[in-house]
Amino acid sequence: MLPLVLACFAVAPHVDAKVEKLKLGSGRDAHTYYLYIPEKATPGPAPLLLLLHGSGRNGMSLVDPWLPLAKREGIVLVAPDASDPQAWRMPQEGPDFFHDLVETVVAAHGNVDRRRVYVFGHSAGAIQGLDLGVLEPDYFAAVAVHAGVVSPQMIPLLDRPSRKIPVAIWIGTRDPFFPLDAVRRSRDVLTQHGFTVQFTEIPDHTHDYYSTSAQTNRDVWAFLQHQKLTSDPQFQPYSVR
Repeated sequence: MLPLVLACFAVAPHVDAKVEKLKLGSGRDAHTYYLYIPEKATPGPAPLLLLLHGSGRNGMSLVDPWLPLAKREGIVLVAPDASDPQAWRMPQEGPDFFHDLVETVVAAHGNVDRRRVYVFGHSAGAIQGLDLGVLEPDYFAAVAVHAGVVSPQMIPLLDRPSRKIPVAIWIGTRDPFFPLDAVRRSRDVLTQHGFTVQFTEIPDHTHDYYSTSAQTNRDVWAFLQHQKLTSDPQFQPYSVR
């Protein structure tokens, strides 16, 4: 179900170098999000990348490092703020929220490739991104994350989807918040349940995505850009408490 109110939507297609700060919903249920529509389009509809920020950040903190590549490659960027800056929460940011957000952007922009909608998350956003991939593998084409693990509550659901969404994980070998062994365990659990996981350990790298974001984003896009749903996206609604 799309929100009843969409405030401040003032995006004109094909206007470059401008990031719009928008609202989805109204009142206490409103979410701020940031939208970038590239001037340069890839042949045909543009891919869309949903960006999920880390704790203590906001959506713009991921738009900034992605902008140069998005301009060059013609990627639509959509970056919401979590209702609590410290963490993504249910039901405020359950699958319905992300579905409504993507569908709102698609309806307003129009020229989006529905089979190439991707997720990238860092830290808390990486956890949320991996969970979204488990819950909505027929809606998102692929998920890539920097520094994150699969939530324990998702483990019983790993056998549910018939489509095992392609996953890519980047992790620093000296990350103090997501120890390498813990992230390796998430990789192993995913592969044991039939997921294909591209796994990259960054030597001597910490949790600091931003210092290496240019290279990481290039690598992430090299993975994501070739992933595509084989049929039109299908969203699975959930009763989230």
